[in-house]
Amino acid sequence: MLRPQIKPPSHHCTANSSSTQLFPSSSCTGLLRPLSSPVAAAGRRTRRPSAGGRQVVIRCVSSTSSSDQAPSSRKDSLSAMAAAVRVKAVATIKVTAGGIIGNLRPSTAIGNIRDLIDRSLFLELVSSELDAKTKKEKKTVRSYAHKVDDDDLGVVTYEADFDVPAGFGPIGAVIVTNELSLEMFLEDVMLTAGDSALLSIIRCNSWVQPKSGEDEGTPGKRVFFANKPSLPGQTPAGLKGYRQRDLEQKRGNGLGEREKDDRVYDYDVYNDLSNPEKDAGGMVRGVRPVLGGSKQFPYPRRCRTGRPRSTKDPNSETRRGNFYVPRDEEFSEVKNLQFSLKTLQSVFHAAVPVAQSVLIDANQPFPSFFVIDRLFEDGVALPLAKDLGLVRSIVPHLLQLLRDGPGDNFLLFDTPASVKKDKFAWLRDEEFARETLAGINPYTIELVREFPLKSKLDPAVYGPAESAITAEVLEMQMGNVMTVAEAVKEKRLFMLDYHDLFLPYVHKIRALKDTTMYGSRTIFFLTDDGTLRLLAIELTRPASLSQPQWRQVFTPSTDATKSWLWRMAKSHVRAHDAGHHELISHWLRTHCAVEPYIIAANRQLSEMHPIYQLLRPHFRYTMRINALARFALINAGGIIETSFSPQKYSMELSSVAYDKLWRFDMEALPADLVRRGMAEEDPNAEHGLKLAIKDYPFANDGLLIWDAIKSWVQAYVARYYPDAGSVAGDSELQAFWTEVRTKGHGDKKDEPWWPKLDTPENLAHTLTTIIWVAAAHHAAVNFGQFDFGGYFPNRPSIARTNMPVEEPVDAATMEKFLDNPDQAIRECFPSQLQATVVMAVLDVLSTHSKDEEYLGGPQTAPWNDDAAVQAAYTRFNARLTEIEGVIDRRNKDRKLKNRCGAGIVPYQLMKPFSGPGVTGKGIPNSTSI
Repeated sequence: MLRPQIKPPSHHCTANSSSTQLFPSSSCTGLLRPLSSPVAAAGRRTRRPSAGGRQVVIRCVSSTSSSDQAPSSRKDSLSAMAAAVRVKAVATIKVTAGGIIGNLRPSTAIGNIRDLIDRSLFLELVSSELDAKTKKEKKTVRSYAHKVDDDDLGVVTYEADFDVPAGFGPIGAVIVTNELSLEMFLEDVMLTAGDSALLSIIRCNSWVQPKSGEDEGTPGKRVFFANKPSLPGQTPAGLKGYRQRDLEQKRGNGLGEREKDDRVYDYDVYNDLSNPEKDAGGMVRGVRPVLGGSKQFPYPRRCRTGRPRSTKDPNSETRRGNFYVPRDEEFSEVKNLQFSLKTLQSVFHAAVPVAQSVLIDANQPFPSFFVIDRLFEDGVALPLAKDLGLVRSIVPHLLQLLRDGPGDNFLLFDTPASVKKDKFAWLRDEEFARETLAGINPYTIELVREFPLKSKLDPAVYGPAESAITAEVLEMQMGNVMTVAEAVKEKRLFMLDYHDLFLPYVHKIRALKDTTMYGSRTIFFLTDDGTLRLLAIELTRPASLSQPQWRQVFTPSTDATKSWLWRMAKSHVRAHDAGHHELISHWLRTHCAVEPYIIAANRQLSEMHPIYQLLRPHFRYTMRINALARFALINAGGIIETSFSPQKYSMELSSVAYDKLWRFDMEALPADLVRRGMAEEDPNAEHGLKLAIKDYPFANDGLLIWDAIKSWVQAYVARYYPDAGSVAGDSELQAFWTEVRTKGHGDKKDEPWWPKLDTPENLAHTLTTIIWVAAAHHAAVNFGQFDFGGYFPNRPSIARTNMPVEEPVDAATMEKFLDNPDQAIRECFPSQLQATVVMAVLDVLSTHSKDEEYLGGPQTAPWNDDAAVQAAYTRFNARLTEIEGVIDRRNKDRKLKNRCGAGIVPYQLMKPFSGPGVTGKGIPNSTSI
């Protein structure tokens, strides 16, 4: 397990690449960190693997060696430049495995392009000062870099010499022009004076586009700043123009279709989920409503791609070609390789049911629980090669690859943690209840604050508002230990409420094939030992033109028929919970809600801005994974629509939830707990909250993480904002927050609950909320998906058949249920195709990549020599490491029955660090998968 300690961090920064921009700025701002010597610095080459192309590391060092250079000497060197100074630049190009010229290795091939490389890199040094006479930017000092060496790892080294004139002033930036025909990945720039005094290390980690092929401006040119972080009003005079022009260029002009090498950030509505065009088989995939920009379907905004509108549906964007994200939002090469491999394996997992559906039926249920178990034990054999048909045409290379493996049983999944612990846990009411507190959707359980339960929907449309769950039913299930009124008063009744959200869609969903829907309420009782007892489930079908409202309450029973009906009712609720989890707790509240923050930050916060540098690690990969979701998960005919109960109405439902439930001020963990009645404010309690359920693993551990993030952010904000005036007067910061509200979440721009950025305290709380959602909230609902949902009877994604007792009762259906209830529940479960596709997807989504960057880890330690910031981050890392130990001890405490006991999966989703793979723990900095 990775337990990071603070070390000199790898050169991590997140500058964005350029395409046609004239003077793009760097993503990093030269945050200085003490180094023992230029040689030591140059030797530390921890590179973030890139997505292909040429990876460039630029280091500018003197031509002679020297002894250690103290930070004070660096500072003197930065401010001196009074006399002419000789500077030597050492540049390195990394040929990566995914690059176009990757197959040109060995070194003899690189030697063949020596002449090209010799003039492939043009460098310019930028002064931080304006010309004293003209009051304009000083002319840059320029030089070509020439190749001097390459090694066996595909690293090509460059050198360039500069004669910096007297009076040039501090070097504030380096401009890099790429004169190759390919993009290059730039990691960092090290500047030294003529006596080898280290000036600064500029972190870049960004793509620089080629000069060739560009049409206008100053193509292939990037500017990377060497200053410490600065607020807009503190920007050195010579750099203000560069700073402003970079922001303007990243905003773009809102016109044209974006290309894959652009770095333009702009907004659009979700108008690319439809696919009205006909596919090769002649099937019309269907039109979906545009989400965002209307009162009917409000929604956050996504990144604009600029693709043309569909000729079949003018409201929809054509789904052809690239699902654009700015170049530096792409996956790294390591991430791409891991993701592609995992995805191919998962496609193959789903390939067998696809092949079977050609011969049999895509809606075929599993013939027995034994066959379900074989998915994890022995595997299910492939059909004969002649039966593969369509599958072979889709993934021929993959089939050949796996056919070379051992044996014939290729449809074999890793065993989920829940099955390893207790194969029959899914049958137990106690586990059903426990997972509401320690599973993958701990965000929906709420306190029952009044009784009887009542719907807020119009009874004239949907039927009687008052629930059919009576006090008598609940009191009997509670063993008559207290009345319902007493239980409500003592805060011992809790609920999963999927009634009002789903009920308006019941008839729409039922009109589709092979799925069904109810509105549901599920009631729990808090026992004296701190666990929840499942009391009752109410399923409701609303009134229609031909039928009255139907509803029925189901309870645990020793009667055989009622017992099987109870199991089926639980399966329906689990399907409701699975849909709510994937569409709202997961997609809407993390992936979807975070993307506007990323767009606004890149459009309004300079990469010199300290808040940009704080937030940037928490945006890594989010836009790319969201684009992939629009491509294959949440689109018309995508995996969500084909495998989850709401089907074609899935995204509509998430829009309804956004409209009714989402508000930024409630996304902070403490506020969310209070809103659901799961906690109340108490200044004398730990974390300032008194939990309604003391043993609530998600809340117990999550509050530790929340407080750790808050302490780090407060210390960081205090370093740059001493008072309210400094916050209110930060033009970039205020523009960022205004754009989040009025554009990114524009459909809620007039809501009164948006916080104001008017004090350091409010700023810190807002930033803590963003980081919590992007990192910890996402981890809590994502990385346990395969462990809890990989065995689909525990969390079926869809319920396909109605309850057999629903009126009017069908005699044949009821007879079939009574004769074989086991078969009836399997027919209610997802089909073989649906189940294996969802299992494969959950496997991918639950996997940490090898280049994962974890909350508080060393990869994203601030790169500066500010003692206060460094000390705060060191404390942050130490606290997160300490929290790991706290969580481990809690998971071994047998008094905490919701996280420790026979067959119980320990709650580890809030453990900060993890190794790669499906581990069920680890909090990445960002919503990265």
